[in-house]
Amino acid sequence: MPEISKGQVNPIDIQDEMKDSYIDYAMSVIVGRALPDVRDGLKPVHRRILYAMYDLGMTPKKPHKKSARIVGEVLGKYHPHGDTAVYDTMVRMAQDFSYRYRLVDGHGNFGSIDGDSAAAMRYTEARMSNIATELLSDIKQDTVDFQPNFDDSLEEPEVLPARLPNLLINGSSGIAVGMSTNIPPHNLGEVVDGLIAMIDNPDIKIIDLMKIIKGPDFPTGGIIMGRKAIKKAFETGKGKVKVRARSEIEELDNGKPRIIINELPYRVNKAKLVENIADLVREEKVEGITDLRDESDRNGMRVVIELKKSVNPRITLNKLFKHTRLQTTFGIIMLALVDNEPKVLNLKEILKHYLEHQKEVVTRRTKYKLNKAEARLHILKGLRIALDNIDSVIKTIRSSDNKKIAKERLISRFDLTDKQAKAILSMRLQRLTGLEIDKILSEYEELTKKIEYLKSILASETKLLGIIKEEILELKGKYLDERMTEIRDQEADIDIEDLIKEEDIAITLTHSGYIKRIPLDTYRGQRRGGKGIIGINTHEEDFVEHLYSTSTHNYLLFFTNQGRVYRLKGYQIPEASRQAKGTAIVNLLEIESDEKITAVIPIKEFKEDNYLVMATKEGKIKKTDLQEFNTNYTGLIGIDLQKDDELMGVKLTSGKEEIMLGTKLGLAIRFHESEVRSMGRTARGVNGIDLSIEDQVVGLDIVRDNAELLVITDQGYGKRTPIDRYRVQSRAGKGLLTLKRTEKNGKLITLKVVDDDDEIMLISEKGILIRISVDEISSTGRNTQGVRVMRLSEGDQVVSLAYINNDEEDIEDIKEEDDDHQIEEDIIKEVEEVTEK
Repeated sequence: MPEISKGQVNPIDIQDEMKDSYIDYAMSVIVGRALPDVRDGLKPVHRRILYAMYDLGMTPKKPHKKSARIVGEVLGKYHPHGDTAVYDTMVRMAQDFSYRYRLVDGHGNFGSIDGDSAAAMRYTEARMSNIATELLSDIKQDTVDFQPNFDDSLEEPEVLPARLPNLLINGSSGIAVGMSTNIPPHNLGEVVDGLIAMIDNPDIKIIDLMKIIKGPDFPTGGIIMGRKAIKKAFETGKGKVKVRARSEIEELDNGKPRIIINELPYRVNKAKLVENIADLVREEKVEGITDLRDESDRNGMRVVIELKKSVNPRITLNKLFKHTRLQTTFGIIMLALVDNEPKVLNLKEILKHYLEHQKEVVTRRTKYKLNKAEARLHILKGLRIALDNIDSVIKTIRSSDNKKIAKERLISRFDLTDKQAKAILSMRLQRLTGLEIDKILSEYEELTKKIEYLKSILASETKLLGIIKEEILELKGKYLDERMTEIRDQEADIDIEDLIKEEDIAITLTHSGYIKRIPLDTYRGQRRGGKGIIGINTHEEDFVEHLYSTSTHNYLLFFTNQGRVYRLKGYQIPEASRQAKGTAIVNLLEIESDEKITAVIPIKEFKEDNYLVMATKEGKIKKTDLQEFNTNYTGLIGIDLQKDDELMGVKLTSGKEEIMLGTKLGLAIRFHESEVRSMGRTARGVNGIDLSIEDQVVGLDIVRDNAELLVITDQGYGKRTPIDRYRVQSRAGKGLLTLKRTEKNGKLITLKVVDDDDEIMLISEKGILIRISVDEISSTGRNTQGVRVMRLSEGDQVVSLAYINNDEEDIEDIKEEDDDHQIEEDIIKEVEEVTEK
């Protein structure tokens, strides 16, 4: 408001006025409402509630009183704000799932962990808890300063004596203007031990304090995952800790597993959590849950999640940790008021400020007791003088006309003070008995010793700290309890891969983009020329285009025809039956509508000095360091392609290999990998083979010593040729003839470098698979037609090949088992019938 004086209006800059007003408002919120004091750990409303209850005599030994009465007392005397705010605060102070050590002893409905609100204040009753009385202990002994209340009619304490470190044991949270605090609760016994360690060694380091104060201890229990975040929070005042629900896995008599949730992370609403889990089941984000129910009662929490028999409960639990509040992050901000100034404090600073407060409290209490003792001793000194001169004192009093004259004569004759003279005049005759005289003399001696002791406390900080140490140890003995929150060293989430058995798998990808994984042993060994077994049921217009063998634990790098690369783990590809069509690849990879997967590279780990060699249909070749693909980002550029060119093959190399490229028209070129320099991930590459206009690259592989080159045509023909029949040429040459093409054997679809003990799987456009040993395919020269490897029905053709190394598998034993042969014959007969139809 502008100031008006003698009819003059003083102009004020609106910006300055807004700035000053906002600062005043902000400081009012910071100091008077939102942030706790570092000394007693209380905000003004909490302090006023406790002081009002103390003033009303609502101690633990007195009956409970209506909450409305307490709220009215707080509003009328100390806290002129809304009654809801006061009552809600008092309710939280009475909830055992909100406060680690409750400050209010509530009687009635004070809410639940399911989010149920408390009953109206006219129905509930409350009184101070035992531990709350320790916060107000000795408040009448001038231990803290008092300040006027809002209307200057009463006084209220600026801070409570707080014989217990309430800021740490109960924590605090609040949002001020431009800042917030979120201090977790801790175990009382640990905090007291930490204080004692700090008294014994003021230079103690935080890392040593952490050996005593392990970390937050939440009233709802739970499990803190990892100690690094706790260490950071204790050292800097800020940090984030992961808190998990406590769970156990049981197995029912019928073999079905179930998950039991016994404890939740701090501030998690149980009812909303159960509802969230149910939503995930309905949305099929978490599968395998057959039943979900809350069996919690007054004896404790119990949420039951029943699962299907085939489900791995640990994987399901890990998904629930990821998608629900069964795992939360508690952001620690240890912000508190220090001399009415907000400061972020580390663990040691909080303990230090509390100890300084206790030193002041004990010092003021000692001075208060000393003054009282000295005042009493002063009176006793006068009484002793009177007793030593009792006859003269009596005579003086009897000869005086009134009390005033008697007092003056006593002061004058016996060198007494006014207080001593008054005490003598007030003394009853019964104090003149021998017993009473002994009591006075005894009290005099005791007070003399007491004063000497109190003065020694004030003169020695060591004694002062010893008293603090003794008192907090006494309180530890009264309120000590077991830690509720477990702290584990493990920091990362459960790795699903650790819970999945590593096994060899086959990955199939159809022309329309359906992918699935199948255990590799699904396809049993067959002899050359067999019909194969049905590997997949596809739509009439779809066909299987790619087949790869890998492991469930390997990475899979998916390269598209447009040169982009995506990454998955083998187990992330849904498993399906042999006849199932699989899952649309677009549900697993965020590929564009016009992109198509052309190569899949299994990678166990991203090692140094390993490379990916890429070949395009137009004959370009490129080499890139494998490390450039070690990223969680997906859809990265793997190679820059010219217009109308496509990526057709990718291989993992050591940088010292020889490359073999094969073309549709039956040519092959062999050259050293060193002829291709390492390029960046987005580079285009260099010429690998000089192609004729109608030709294109169809195969890329790595040369191995004493190996053979296997070529397969679209008409099911194939042959092996010793690798040494292909001389090493320079990159970008024309290549050598590797297949004598005819109308019968067709065009080359791929080539592979193989050994005798390898097996291959061929897959046709109509989804027929055959698995045969390489040594059953004839080994011939370069300029030959090959032999029939797979019989095809009319209109069908071979579209893909993958080879399998069988070092640990004896295929011959499988072939010689009569039962297996009978099964194969039955399957072949079934396939023939399907083919005829």
